[in-house]
Amino acid sequence: MNPDLSHANALALEQELAWFAAVLDLRFTHYFGSPDTQASTPDIRTLAPPDLSADNSGYARILHEHQFGFDERLVLILCLIPHLRPQALDIFFTQSQVTGRTYTEFGGWRGKAHNGFLPTAETAVFLLAGQDLQRRFSALQLFDEQHALLKKGILKLEHQASGEPFLNAVIAINTEYLHLCTHGQVQKPDYSMEFPAKLITSKLTWDDLVLSREVMEEIDHLHTWLRQGRQLVSRWGLERSIKPGYRSLFFGPPGTGKTLTATLLGASVGVDVYRIDLSMVVSKYIGETEKNLAGVFDQAQNKNWILFFDEADALFGKRTQTSNSNDRHANQEISYLLQRVEDFPGVVILASNIKANIDEAFARRFQSIIYFPLPDEVERLRLWQNLLANTQLLASDVDLPLLAEKYELSGGSLTNVARYAAIRASRLGREQINQADLLQGINKELLKEGRTL
Repeated sequence: MNPDLSHANALALEQELAWFAAVLDLRFTHYFGSPDTQASTPDIRTLAPPDLSADNSGYARILHEHQFGFDERLVLILCLIPHLRPQALDIFFTQSQVTGRTYTEFGGWRGKAHNGFLPTAETAVFLLAGQDLQRRFSALQLFDEQHALLKKGILKLEHQASGEPFLNAVIAINTEYLHLCTHGQVQKPDYSMEFPAKLITSKLTWDDLVLSREVMEEIDHLHTWLRQGRQLVSRWGLERSIKPGYRSLFFGPPGTGKTLTATLLGASVGVDVYRIDLSMVVSKYIGETEKNLAGVFDQAQNKNWILFFDEADALFGKRTQTSNSNDRHANQEISYLLQRVEDFPGVVILASNIKANIDEAFARRFQSIIYFPLPDEVERLRLWQNLLANTQLLASDVDLPLLAEKYELSGGSLTNVARYAAIRASRLGREQINQADLLQGINKELLKEGRTL
């Protein structure tokens, strides 16, 4: 965390919190006051928000970038208060002397673990409109999916149950924007229950990726889309016919470079690649799988990310004949996933060992289907040479061309062999890897596949 950026945010937010407190006090004065008091109380919009036009804090940058006015700023600071000064919202716990419970018009929820007040869209509308129905209708626009607050992923609506009023949804600030407003920097999403995806990177480069010329041509096609997709669509007048997203299937045996290719594609164009953890996405409970996946897609919607689904057939498998409720539910999951993938404006890459396991409805919607075969003899030799590039660490009996010719293994398996050989040589107190070390490692990899030397 940069102390200077954090300090700038603190100064800006102190001003914004003081402004919010004045607006809140005026709204309650008007709401609970006598008719005479209400008539003499000025409108909340007479309380101008602080002038942050020359401010360089992260919070101010959000305001400047989206040209947020009074209404947006009030909603934004309202969502920040549970993180900054939660006691400032305790007044919403005020109970009616008539009903003995909190006021419905205040909205809000008490957290499951958090003892404070969590504002809902109803809370924001109450602050902005009071009992003025016309202003209430106007405030609803703030929670339209096309409004910058939601469209840009700054805020999100979290509905507690189906069938309840729309404004009953909790409004929460996106974690990335919370960090920008506090620490002054955007922090990439962390792997968690709410975000079952992991940012993947690699120290390897395109030189380390050994694939056939045909496969590289297919990858270059996807690479061109990542670099020039929008310009291509505009240049050839295809805006009305082509959706903005791109979907690709990588299939082939394990260890043939599917994950590394996705990682390198992202790195080459400065795009983050997130691998979806299917173990945390797929749930046996009805509706949970869709909810878990929606959390990833919602966060990625306005980001220039590549979403990478490894072992995708576990999630995007074939639909079955519906003989019971479980089959119907499974088919509904697949249909939902199909729709989310198709509507996603970014790049989605699905990886599978067996193409036939992927539902045909998905296959028809892929812009490219790329087969990653096991490397041939020439490619295996290149892989061996890349892995064991420092020949001074190899004994004189090491014969890489012979190993490449005799043993058909994937790049991932060869990496395991090199690691095993290095460990074995070190364990036996040698400074060099010999042929026996490599052969022993090869044998272990072959045994995994039911083969022997």
